[in-house]
Amino acid sequence: MKRSTINLLIKETIAWLEERKVALPPFAYWTPAEWAEKGHEYDEIRENMLGWDVTDYGRGDFEKVGLLLFTIRNGNLKKPQYAKPYAEKMLISQVDQLSPNHFHWNKMEDIINRGGGTLLLQLWNSTSEGELDHTDVTVRIDGKVCTMPAGGKVYLKPGESITLTPGQYHLFTAKEEKVLAWEVSMVNDDTMDNRFHESQERFTTIEEDEPAAYLLCNEYPEVR
Repeated sequence: MKRSTINLLIKETIAWLEERKVALPPFAYWTPAEWAEKGHEYDEIRENMLGWDVTDYGRGDFEKVGLLLFTIRNGNLKKPQYAKPYAEKMLISQVDQLSPNHFHWNKMEDIINRGGGTLLLQLWNSTSEGELDHTDVTVRIDGKVCTMPAGGKVYLKPGESITLTPGQYHLFTAKEEKVLAWEVSMVNDDTMDNRFHESQERFTTIEEDEPAAYLLCNEYPEVR
Protein backbone atom coordinates (compact mmCIF):
# COMPACT_ATOMS: atom_id res chain seq x y z
CA MET A 1 0.00 0.00 0.00
CA LYS A 2 1.06 3.58 -0.54
CA ARG A 3 1.71 5.67 2.55
CA SER A 4 -0.50 8.38 1.06
CA THR A 5 -3.41 5.91 0.97
CA ILE A 6 -2.85 4.91 4.60
CA ASN A 7 -2.64 8.56 5.68
CA LEU A 8 -5.90 9.38 3.91
CA LEU A 9 -7.71 6.34 5.33
CA ILE A 10 -6.75 7.22 8.90
CA LYS A 11 -7.65 10.90 8.49
CA GLU A 12 -11.03 9.99 6.98
CA THR A 13 -11.67 7.48 9.77
CA ILE A 14 -10.91 10.05 12.49
CA ALA A 15 -13.35 12.48 10.87
CA TRP A 16 -16.00 9.74 10.47
CA LEU A 17 -15.65 8.76 14.14
CA GLU A 18 -15.87 12.38 15.26
CA GLU A 19 -19.18 12.72 13.39
CA ARG A 20 -20.45 9.79 15.43
CA LYS A 21 -18.96 11.12 18.69
CA VAL A 22 -16.65 8.10 19.00
CA ALA A 23 -13.38 9.00 20.72
CA LEU A 24 -10.18 6.95 20.67
CA PRO A 25 -7.37 7.08 23.26
CA PRO A 26 -5.00 10.09 23.09
CA PHE A 27 -2.22 8.10 21.40
CA ALA A 28 -4.46 7.63 18.35
CA TYR A 29 -3.81 11.23 17.40
CA TRP A 30 -0.04 11.48 18.00
CA THR A 31 2.18 12.38 15.05
CA PRO A 32 5.52 10.65 14.33
CA ALA A 33 7.29 13.69 15.79
CA GLU A 34 5.31 13.36 19.04
CA TRP A 35 6.04 9.63 19.16
CA ALA A 36 9.76 10.34 18.86
CA GLU A 37 9.62 12.20 22.19
CA LYS A 38 7.78 9.49 24.14
CA GLY A 39 9.74 7.55 26.76
CA HIS A 40 9.53 4.12 28.35
CA GLU A 41 6.32 5.07 30.16
CA TYR A 42 4.58 4.17 26.88
CA ASP A 43 6.22 0.77 26.40
CA GLU A 44 2.87 -0.98 26.87
CA ILE A 45 1.63 0.65 23.67
CA ARG A 46 4.81 -0.23 21.75
CA GLU A 47 5.27 -3.78 22.96
CA ASN A 48 1.63 -4.86 22.74
CA MET A 49 1.10 -3.25 19.32
CA LEU A 50 -1.69 -0.90 20.33
CA GLY A 51 -2.85 1.67 17.81
CA TRP A 52 -3.54 1.93 14.08
CA ASP A 53 -3.37 -1.09 11.80
CA VAL A 54 -4.18 -0.81 8.08
CA THR A 55 -3.75 -3.88 5.89
CA ASP A 56 -4.51 -5.06 2.38
CA TYR A 57 -3.23 -8.54 3.29
CA GLY A 58 -0.60 -8.25 0.57
CA ARG A 59 -3.26 -8.23 -2.16
CA GLY A 60 -2.64 -4.68 -3.38
CA ASP A 61 -6.36 -3.85 -3.60
CA PHE A 62 -7.51 -2.44 -0.26
CA GLU A 63 -11.02 -1.63 -1.48
CA LYS A 64 -11.66 -5.31 -2.25
CA VAL A 65 -9.52 -7.08 0.38
CA GLY A 66 -8.45 -5.24 3.50
CA LEU A 67 -9.30 -3.88 6.92
CA LEU A 68 -8.61 -0.83 9.08
CA LEU A 69 -8.23 -1.52 12.80
CA PHE A 70 -7.28 0.26 15.99
CA THR A 71 -6.16 -1.82 18.98
CA ILE A 72 -7.20 -0.06 22.18
CA ARG A 73 -5.89 -2.52 24.75
CA ASN A 74 -4.07 -5.85 24.74
CA GLY A 75 -2.13 -8.14 27.05
CA ASN A 76 1.01 -10.07 26.22
CA LEU A 77 1.49 -13.77 26.89
CA LYS A 78 5.27 -13.45 26.63
CA LYS A 79 5.71 -10.53 29.04
CA PRO A 80 4.22 -10.92 32.52
CA GLN A 81 4.31 -7.18 33.21
CA TYR A 82 1.40 -6.92 30.77
CA ALA A 83 -0.88 -9.36 32.52
CA LYS A 84 -4.19 -8.39 30.91
CA PRO A 85 -5.91 -11.59 29.67
CA TYR A 86 -8.04 -9.61 27.21
CA ALA A 87 -7.89 -7.31 24.19
CA GLU A 88 -10.17 -4.72 22.57
CA LYS A 89 -10.13 -3.52 18.96
CA MET A 90 -12.06 -1.25 16.66
CA LEU A 91 -12.61 -2.63 13.15
CA ILE A 92 -13.77 -0.57 10.16
CA SER A 93 -15.16 -2.75 7.38
CA GLN A 94 -15.92 -1.07 4.04
CA VAL A 95 -18.86 -2.11 1.86
CA ASP A 96 -18.04 -5.39 0.06
CA GLN A 97 -14.44 -5.23 1.36
CA LEU A 98 -13.39 -8.76 2.33
CA SER A 99 -11.52 -9.60 5.49
CA PRO A 100 -10.15 -13.00 4.36
CA ASN A 101 -11.08 -16.39 5.76
CA HIS A 102 -9.06 -17.22 8.88
CA PHE A 103 -9.22 -18.61 12.38
CA HIS A 104 -7.25 -18.16 15.59
CA TRP A 105 -5.39 -21.02 17.23
CA ASN A 106 -5.96 -19.71 20.78
CA LYS A 107 -8.07 -16.57 20.79
CA MET A 108 -11.79 -16.51 21.58
CA GLU A 109 -13.45 -13.29 20.46
CA ASP A 110 -16.73 -11.43 20.31
CA ILE A 111 -17.36 -9.39 17.15
CA ILE A 112 -19.89 -6.60 17.74
CA ASN A 113 -21.58 -4.40 15.15
CA ARG A 114 -21.52 -0.96 16.77
CA GLY A 115 -23.14 0.89 13.89
CA GLY A 116 -23.44 1.51 10.18
CA GLY A 117 -24.53 -1.24 7.82
CA THR A 118 -24.89 -5.00 8.25
CA LEU A 119 -21.81 -7.09 9.01
CA LEU A 120 -21.92 -10.34 7.04
CA LEU A 121 -19.86 -13.28 8.36
CA GLN A 122 -19.38 -16.70 6.78
CA LEU A 123 -18.32 -19.57 9.05
CA TRP A 124 -16.66 -23.00 8.98
CA ASN A 125 -15.05 -25.33 11.47
CA SER A 126 -11.44 -26.40 10.96
CA THR A 127 -9.77 -29.80 10.97
CA SER A 128 -6.91 -30.71 13.30
CA GLU A 129 -4.57 -29.86 10.40
CA GLY A 130 -6.06 -26.39 10.07
CA GLU A 131 -8.04 -27.00 6.88
CA LEU A 132 -11.72 -26.28 6.23
CA ASP A 133 -14.07 -28.75 7.89
CA HIS A 134 -17.49 -29.27 6.33
CA THR A 135 -19.31 -30.18 9.53
CA ASP A 136 -22.07 -28.02 11.03
CA VAL A 137 -20.91 -24.88 12.85
CA THR A 138 -22.27 -23.91 16.28
CA VAL A 139 -21.86 -20.36 17.56
CA ARG A 140 -23.48 -18.02 20.05
CA ILE A 141 -25.17 -14.90 18.70
CA ASP A 142 -26.05 -12.50 21.53
CA GLY A 143 -26.25 -15.44 23.92
CA LYS A 144 -28.35 -17.66 21.63
CA VAL A 145 -26.87 -20.99 20.50
CA CYS A 146 -27.13 -21.24 16.70
CA THR A 147 -26.13 -24.15 14.46
CA MET A 148 -25.72 -23.81 10.70
CA PRO A 149 -24.15 -25.75 7.81
CA ALA A 150 -20.49 -25.25 6.92
CA GLY A 151 -20.16 -21.94 5.08
CA GLY A 152 -23.30 -20.63 6.73
CA LYS A 153 -23.85 -16.87 6.77
CA VAL A 154 -24.62 -14.63 9.73
CA TYR A 155 -25.95 -11.09 9.26
CA LEU A 156 -25.23 -8.85 12.24
CA LYS A 157 -27.31 -5.69 12.43
CA PRO A 158 -26.06 -2.73 14.52
CA GLY A 159 -26.00 -3.74 18.18
CA GLU A 160 -25.75 -7.48 17.46
CA SER A 161 -22.73 -9.64 18.21
CA ILE A 162 -21.26 -13.12 17.72
CA THR A 163 -18.85 -15.22 19.78
CA LEU A 164 -16.18 -17.08 17.80
CA THR A 165 -14.14 -19.84 19.42
CA PRO A 166 -10.58 -20.96 18.52
CA GLY A 167 -10.49 -22.94 15.29
CA GLN A 168 -13.63 -21.40 13.76
CA TYR A 169 -12.92 -20.07 10.29
CA HIS A 170 -14.58 -16.73 9.57
CA LEU A 171 -14.55 -14.09 6.87
CA PHE A 172 -16.55 -10.89 6.97
CA THR A 173 -17.59 -7.84 5.00
CA ALA A 174 -19.94 -4.88 5.33
CA LYS A 175 -23.22 -4.55 3.45
CA GLU A 176 -25.30 -1.44 2.63
CA GLU A 177 -22.78 0.93 4.27
CA LYS A 178 -19.48 0.63 6.09
CA VAL A 179 -19.56 -0.88 9.56
CA LEU A 180 -18.05 0.27 12.82
CA ALA A 181 -17.30 -3.06 14.49
CA TRP A 182 -15.68 -3.85 17.80
CA GLU A 183 -13.72 -6.90 18.91
CA VAL A 184 -13.53 -7.98 22.56
CA SER A 185 -11.29 -10.99 22.93
CA MET A 186 -8.64 -12.92 24.74
CA VAL A 187 -5.06 -11.64 24.30
CA ASN A 188 -4.35 -10.92 20.65
CA ASP A 189 -1.09 -12.04 19.00
CA ASP A 190 -1.10 -11.27 15.29
CA THR A 191 2.41 -12.64 14.87
CA MET A 192 1.51 -16.24 15.79
CA ASP A 193 -2.22 -16.82 16.33
CA ASN A 194 -3.71 -16.32 12.85
CA ARG A 195 -4.32 -19.19 10.42
CA PHE A 196 -5.45 -17.94 7.00
CA HIS A 197 -7.12 -20.40 4.67
CA GLU A 198 -5.14 -18.89 1.80
CA SER A 199 -1.66 -17.48 2.25
CA GLN A 200 -1.82 -13.78 3.26
CA GLU A 201 0.50 -11.05 4.49
CA ARG A 202 -0.93 -9.89 7.81
CA PHE A 203 1.06 -6.64 7.81
CA THR A 204 1.21 -4.56 4.67
CA THR A 205 4.37 -3.65 2.77
CA ILE A 206 4.31 0.14 2.47
CA GLU A 207 5.44 2.28 -0.46
CA GLU A 208 6.72 5.50 1.11
CA ASP A 209 5.39 8.07 -1.35
CA GLU A 210 4.92 10.72 1.36
CA PRO A 211 5.73 11.14 5.09
CA ALA A 212 3.60 9.24 7.59
CA ALA A 213 0.88 11.31 9.25
CA TYR A 214 0.36 8.63 11.90
CA LEU A 215 2.40 5.57 12.81
CA LEU A 216 1.01 2.06 12.54
CA CYS A 217 1.20 -0.32 15.49
CA ASN A 218 4.31 -2.05 14.13
CA GLU A 219 6.20 1.19 13.35
CA TYR A 220 6.88 2.85 16.71
CA PRO A 221 10.44 4.18 17.16
CA GLU A 222 12.67 2.97 19.93
CA VAL A 223 13.05 5.22 22.94
CA ARG A 224 15.90 7.68 22.54
